[in-house]
Amino acid sequence: MASQITLSFPDGSTRQFDSGVTGYEVASSISEGLARMAVSIGVDSETRDLSRPITTDASIQIFTLRNEEGWGTYWHSSAHLMAEALESLFPGVKFGIGPAIEKGFYYDVDLGDRQLTAEDLTAIEKKMAELAKRNVAYERREVPKEEAIAFFKEKGDEYKLELLEDLEDGTITFYTQGDFTDLCRGPHVPSTGNLKHTKLLNIAGAYWRGDQERKQLTRLYGITFPKKKELDEFLEMLELARQRDHRKLGKELELFTFSQKVGSGLPLWLPKGTILRETLVNFLKAEQLKRGYDPVITPHIGRLELYKTSGHYPYYSDSQFPPMMDDEEEGYLLKPMNCPHHTQIYDARPRSYRELPVRLAEFGTVYRYEQSGELSGLTRVRGFTVDDAHIFCRPDQVKQEFKDVIDLTLLVFSSLGFDTFKAQVSLRDKTNKEKYVGEDAQWDAAEEAIREAATEKGLETIEIEGEAAFYGPKLDFMVKDALGREWQLGTIQIDYNLPQRFDLWFTGEDNQKHRPVMIHRAPFGSLERFIGVLIEHCGGNFPTWLAPVQVQVLPVGQTFNEYAESVTKQLKEAGYRAEADLRHEKVGYKIRSAEMSKVPYMLIVGQREMETSSVSVRRHGDGDQGSETIEAFLQLLKTEVDGAFNAS
Repeated sequence: MASQITLSFPDGSTRQFDSGVTGYEVASSISEGLARMAVSIGVDSETRDLSRPITTDASIQIFTLRNEEGWGTYWHSSAHLMAEALESLFPGVKFGIGPAIEKGFYYDVDLGDRQLTAEDLTAIEKKMAELAKRNVAYERREVPKEEAIAFFKEKGDEYKLELLEDLEDGTITFYTQGDFTDLCRGPHVPSTGNLKHTKLLNIAGAYWRGDQERKQLTRLYGITFPKKKELDEFLEMLELARQRDHRKLGKELELFTFSQKVGSGLPLWLPKGTILRETLVNFLKAEQLKRGYDPVITPHIGRLELYKTSGHYPYYSDSQFPPMMDDEEEGYLLKPMNCPHHTQIYDARPRSYRELPVRLAEFGTVYRYEQSGELSGLTRVRGFTVDDAHIFCRPDQVKQEFKDVIDLTLLVFSSLGFDTFKAQVSLRDKTNKEKYVGEDAQWDAAEEAIREAATEKGLETIEIEGEAAFYGPKLDFMVKDALGREWQLGTIQIDYNLPQRFDLWFTGEDNQKHRPVMIHRAPFGSLERFIGVLIEHCGGNFPTWLAPVQVQVLPVGQTFNEYAESVTKQLKEAGYRAEADLRHEKVGYKIRSAEMSKVPYMLIVGQREMETSSVSVRRHGDGDQGSETIEAFLQLLKTEVDGAFNAS
């Protein structure tokens, strides 16, 4: 008789099963419906195939396509199916890695000198559908390292052989479906028949193992769904995202550009984009001044020793530009973070407990060496500006300061229409503590302070291990845009470590030296990335207070240009961003042009308007709003712009 094991379920219940029971059998014991929907199973902290035996007591969770883990299994299996199709169509193809990603999957492949065409993608999709219909199982096999090496040597796949170098004997598994075998940890769906509807989305280049000195492989992206309706809905959403792509809109709206002569990942802000950016900056600066922040400015470089003391070098050395050497000193580094500089402003003179908290704020530009293949418009750049502030406070002030920063962050979100978000407590990976600095007691205190502050502000939080900064835990805001995509915008971090590393002090009420606590905060985060996300969130239709051009005055003919200029002058004198379109074009053309430029208000002026000192008002997307006196329109504009802040 088989020995019994105890399996614990997410609801806290437990059940007894024979040792060797599979995930599929466990799902079947609950319901036939769950067994049909199941794609993988979580056994303690490991996601496994449904067919693998479970031989010890464990906590389990059945994963379906209602879980992220389930989709991960589904799409990783799809990557293997695509690889089988590629091998069938292009004999001799070599394979790098083929993971699931947030939406879909990719595989890095070496096709020699072949460049894939649109016709090739259609052929691959067709072959994948053909292979899926065979409904063959994904079979897992543990393989001795020697056998694995022999297999890929015979196949001539140097990429898999290199991956094997990092693996120990006894930890190597192969997966086979049909005629394709791959080195893989798994898990996979039970069979290829689960993978019904495929679309290959994109082709890109990717250096092997992210090293620009290595060969560039072809990265082929795709996605699969069990139902055609799901694929159609995804492709429709993809088209909406394409129309809202900040790179496309940034060009059309003349907000920013890039130049290879300047360098990849270094955006150039055009006049309208600069107005947009500075309006955001001035909005936050005004809010910060109300809340007792002191503005500061720091250099774009610093001594290497500064970043060694902070820990940014070497902890972040892989993502930093190389040090600039100096004959007399060890060298300088392009600033990767603003916080080390701010510690030195705090340390410029002795501090008393009476003047704490000290809140130092800077829109400081920092630099990261992002690989060229990872650059993406404004959302992944090499030089970016952070709305950085660092609060130096007493331990008893930490929670209140943290709560005040939460208020400021939520104000930013509400003012810009980001209404859906979740708060994530980002913790260190307790199994890999060497990645972090500081003592356990400090980390525990910081983590608890974040939990308490979030709870007292009514935030529901999730906790994720391994996402903390190297110097402390943080509260990250994961914001959903209008298309339902999730972005990390805004972060607040508690840091007991940098004050210690820089030997920062304040004199307490007892006339003794005490260590301050440091809070790092950035409601925008990277200003570039924030603006990229904002453009896509609102589709370039910025709220009136933020729009680079708020009003465009459109004369119906050249005879009324002078009146149009007079109206424009009144708007500008009242503090609004206005332009007159004086081109020798029909007014219909001017209206279409203003609509394409997403200007919130258009004022049509002709004979009647000139005679009555009025304007005919049009609202972007809403059409004709009727006639108003100039004074009445100015009051309407004031009410709308002021109301955007009063409501928040």
